[in-house]
Amino acid sequence: MALVRPDLTDFWSAVSEFCEVAWDTPSRAVTDDAPMPGVGWFPGGRLNYASQVFRSPRDGVAIVGHDETGARRTVTWQELEARVATLAATLADLGVAAGDRVVGYLPDIPEAIIAFLATASIGAIWAGCGTDIAEAARSRFGQLEPAVLVAAAGHHHRGRWVDRVLDVSRLRKGLPSLRASILVGEGHDGDPALVWDAASVPTGGPVSALPVPAEHPLWVLFTSGTTGPPKGIVHGHAGVIVEHLKTLSLHLDIGPGDHFFWYTTLNWMMWNLRSAGLLQGATVHCFDGAPSPANLWGLAEHGRVTYFGASPGFLAATKDSGLRPAVDFDLSALRSVGCTGSVLTAPLHEWAASELGPDVLVGSTSGGTDVVSGFAGPVPTEPVRAGEIAVRCLGVDLHAWSPAREPLSDEVGELIVSSPMPSMQIRFWNDPDGSRYRAAYFDHFPGVWRHGDWVTVTGDGSVVVHGRSDATLNRAGNRMGSADICLAVEDLPEVTEALVVGLEEPDGGYWMSLHVMSPTR
Repeated sequence: MALVRPDLTDFWSAVSEFCEVAWDTPSRAVTDDAPMPGVGWFPGGRLNYASQVFRSPRDGVAIVGHDETGARRTVTWQELEARVATLAATLADLGVAAGDRVVGYLPDIPEAIIAFLATASIGAIWAGCGTDIAEAARSRFGQLEPAVLVAAAGHHHRGRWVDRVLDVSRLRKGLPSLRASILVGEGHDGDPALVWDAASVPTGGPVSALPVPAEHPLWVLFTSGTTGPPKGIVHGHAGVIVEHLKTLSLHLDIGPGDHFFWYTTLNWMMWNLRSAGLLQGATVHCFDGAPSPANLWGLAEHGRVTYFGASPGFLAATKDSGLRPAVDFDLSALRSVGCTGSVLTAPLHEWAASELGPDVLVGSTSGGTDVVSGFAGPVPTEPVRAGEIAVRCLGVDLHAWSPAREPLSDEVGELIVSSPMPSMQIRFWNDPDGSRYRAAYFDHFPGVWRHGDWVTVTGDGSVVVHGRSDATLNRAGNRMGSADICLAVEDLPEVTEALVVGLEEPDGGYWMSLHVMSPTR
């Protein structure tokens, strides 16, 4: 069945104008009219992510860094720009040029955002990895042959300081392409790394960002690597800027004066989206440490957070702990709570909405590292129903499809996107002919993005996510996602984790088992 495709030119032109994209050279068109997956975005346009962040002078605090001890550090807009400018000059002095890679082995601290912005400003390519996965960092970064490593001496975790200096040393040795490394924190005697404070000392100069082509690589994000080495996903400057401005302004309703927090690490695309709050002039909040209901709701209280993001697991942990967020903490500044990472069940959704009260929107969203954004999510102008995602995101041509490419309503189908999005990855790293990219998303339904999720698009336009379609369970001919079963038990206080396994037996039978984990008593 042929679909009526939306007018990409009118929509994304309107978004770019409304969100005041800071073009150095405006593009000739929105796309080059090529079909997916070969469509090119904003041909002829030149800009830079860092220019968008610093497009106009701002006062006040840009970043607040929290840790699990309760300590807080603030970075003003003036200090942020000065440190980004100095670090960019340091990288340039080290020979880093447009297209080179700078990688960060860092917890969620302000220095990570500063390092990313400095990298982007000179046209180099950023990739980050949290300090909680030391061995994985080398398998990810090694693919990129980075020029510079920015690393932390350690991080907080469950009430103690975890020293990572030896891990940093091993990581350096495993990356022979490095020209230099920059260490945040105290190293050991004889450490050859440059010191962060010297490399980024604020001198007061403005950021002079290099205008790059619209699809010049901005960063590389990585898949989990559960079926092989982690795949590097490359996104471009313009696509990310336009998509994130749309998401932040029109879906999350974030702007100047807002305080934006989402619990994340550098391993997850939510770090990139949360850091993008700076594009909208919001204050972004970071957290270094192990999350707990007490310390993250405490962060929301002390940071006067207006938008708080977490996962269903965190909300469930809050519920199970007996904490009552709106009673035990001053959340009077809070306007919205975002939730992603897994399916937000209807009972948990109802509990969170009841606890936080009618003035706080609790909205679930679903997206992916692949587009560093959402396919479906909340919006302030539409109702939210427990267990459902309010709407298909603006500009996302999302449908549930049958195997025969038929759009389904109120039935479970494959999540597909039949028109291109600006933030769809440019390519996989080390995939010169694009064959791995096409196989991952476009081989199943040629010319259409298949994401690999089972979803229902309801008659009201909301979306229900059932789980991965590439991990399908088939019981007596009924196809279902594993989430359909896990969700039935994960709301029980006796269960903290659930896993369902479906096995086809040689005699044609089917064996399905449910494995659960109970809290330690």
